[in-house]
Amino acid sequence: MMEIIKTKDCPKFISQDNAIVQEIVSNRNSSVKNQSLAKVTIQPGNSIFEHYHKKTEELYHIIKGKGTMYIEDEKLIIGAGETVVILPGQKHKIRNHTDTDLVMLVMCAPGYEDEDQIIV
Repeated sequence: MMEIIKTKDCPKFISQDNAIVQEIVSNRNSSVKNQSLAKVTIQPGNSIFEHYHKKTEELYHIIKGKGTMYIEDEKLIIGAGETVVILPGQKHKIRNHTDTDLVMLVMCAPGYEDEDQIIV
């Protein structure tokens, strides 16, 4: 049986670092067991707290806007159409240094769980 998740039916919430998060697919709303997908909006001047994951690989795929990506000691401006690969244990954050929203898809494998994220 085909499983379809409609983004419009997925609730949004504000994370502790003021990002607007819309979890689209996870083990909480689908039969998926080993990955998750969320849409994250970072408003102008905001950033996601620096953190790392003990076991999760993440992909940040930028769909709108630009941001400054920090991974360990590296820093780079990224924008729409670019995807950042983040491995387990890598400290990272992204900051919206512009005056428009930064919107990205965040893919996690295994799927996102609060207890796997360590705020630095």
